Amino acid sequence: MLPMEHIHLKNVLQTVCALESVILRSFGPEGGQVLFTRDTGQVMLSRSGARILTALHLEHPLARIVVECVRKHSASVGDGSKTFILLLASCLRMIHATACKEPNVSQSYNSTGAAEASAARRLADKLLAFALTELDDLIAANVVPHGFCVSLEDFTTKTKLPAHSNSLSAKMLLSSFFHTRLGYVHCDFFSDLTCDMLRHWEFKGDQLFSALQFLNDNFPALHTQVSGLPVGSSRLIEGQVIQRDFATPFLQVNKKTVKAVAFTGYLQPKLLNPGDVLELEKTSIMHFNAWTERSVECLIKTLQSLGVSVLFCEAKQSAAVLALATHAGISVVECVSEEELSLFARLSGVTPVSDCWMVQPENVATLSFCRPILLGAHRYAYTSGVFNILVICAPGEGQADQCAKAIQDANRMLLTTMQPVCLHKTTALNKCEITRLHAASLPKDGANRCDIGVLKPGCVIPGGGTFEFLLHCSLLQHHSSVSNPTNTDVHISRILAKALLVVPCQIYCRNPKGFLQTQTRVMKTQNPKPNQAEDPEKGAFMTNTGLDSISCKSQLLLDVLQCVTSLLQVNMMFRTHMALQKTHKITNTSWEQTEDETED
Repeated sequence: MLPMEHIHLKNVLQTVCALESVILRSFGPEGGQVLFTRDTGQVMLSRSGARILTALHLEHPLARIVVECVRKHSASVGDGSKTFILLLASCLRMIHATACKEPNVSQSYNSTGAAEASAARRLADKLLAFALTELDDLIAANVVPHGFCVSLEDFTTKTKLPAHSNSLSAKMLLSSFFHTRLGYVHCDFFSDLTCDMLRHWEFKGDQLFSALQFLNDNFPALHTQVSGLPVGSSRLIEGQVIQRDFATPFLQVNKKTVKAVAFTGYLQPKLLNPGDVLELEKTSIMHFNAWTERSVECLIKTLQSLGVSVLFCEAKQSAAVLALATHAGISVVECVSEEELSLFARLSGVTPVSDCWMVQPENVATLSFCRPILLGAHRYAYTSGVFNILVICAPGEGQADQCAKAIQDANRMLLTTMQPVCLHKTTALNKCEITRLHAASLPKDGANRCDIGVLKPGCVIPGGGTFEFLLHCSLLQHHSSVSNPTNTDVHISRILAKALLVVPCQIYCRNPKGFLQTQTRVMKTQNPKPNQAEDPEKGAFMTNTGLDSISCKSQLLLDVLQCVTSLLQVNMMFRTHMALQKTHKITNTSWEQTEDETED
């Protein structure tokens, strides 16, 4: 019989708390960096929650499930990996404390904890149902009115605007993000560099959002990492950098334009019909090699007739092909990544050729230049293009990779923040009630505020736990509005409200005064006095705490509750002594496991 292990609620909580203890070291504005040392002696220093968690060697399946949930959330939203673990642990603690107090659990003496597990699963299901049906309305009613909106044009403006403007807030949003990833020293530098990168797209309106989507999808080919240089050497350069050197001696072309072709396969002899294959089989190897060389020579001459002087190849070419290309004066760049070839096709407007014998004039790209470029200790191929490539420099290879990952995650965060999302559910409050509740808290000008009850693209809110404090107060008000509660009635909103406080508690763990000041400020905005003017210290408060994206925060909370439900659905764990099959089929479940995902 296969060995099995029952999974209790305490086991799940202990596993998540172990991950929480690792994350707490780098959480918050005063959090430090985590140092990892591999068996090879390589050192990694990072503040990124997703990077820290994925670097751990985890044996427990539940821990790997949690890390996978964090990885998927970070890949989608780009932010909130550390907060994900904190909220997950806090929700599990609240569920455990509430489940133990239920009458059917406290009166049960079952050592297996079956009653406790069943109660915990019911609470998790109710929490997720509450988040899917009512949480959007609470955020729209009590959080959105206290924020304001920025647009992508605010990130790309070149003019110096007065303080507390939208453009300054847009930069502050990026600075807050990079502060949690790269520290205080480089946050402003990389926020300016990101704004410069967005500014060079030269799109407006919806096209700018499409450009941001294109930047997110093609980021691996739109940046180049250089180690051995200071971070301040990072810059934008016009054109495309192919992160491969010329495989043949580069020949300076004294022409105003350079013609190039991209291949996705090998430069090989022309395919033969079956009759020619039988004739070649009767000849010797020397005759076959001579025929192969003549065939490739014919291909090279065809390329010469089209004026081609540069070849970009996805595959590694043979020595004979490289020798013939060198003799013909054609420069070859081999082992080009698929992402870089795709970007080259986008820049040049031509399609890469899979069959080298099918090259047509429309497959030949005309470039204004193509030459080697020296970046750090490496030489790459550098071509013209309409986009700007980001060169990310750092003293070490790991630091350069960390900076590149931070910029990529910042793009994902902006994409999530600027994506149109409408909180259309009105199960708890309608628009009239929302307007009545929060009309007094809005400034008289109302220029930078969102429409009541609607989460427009670019909704942001002061950081430092403001989102959690506002939603905490809203959930408590929702809890007190429940009429005729019974002993068996579980107040889900109160559980979630208490769980949210873990975020500001950890932010101000070394500054209790800051916790009380932020909480007091939030309470004043929740219950404004008649004819109360807007707080003049709001600008200073925003500067000190930064800005958070409301869309990212809402998605984070929903993903956490989905992870809680998934974890508590696990009853027992079987340990197998053989590899599972590559593809599994489960009744009523469409799940296929790839070869890379196969676990022992």
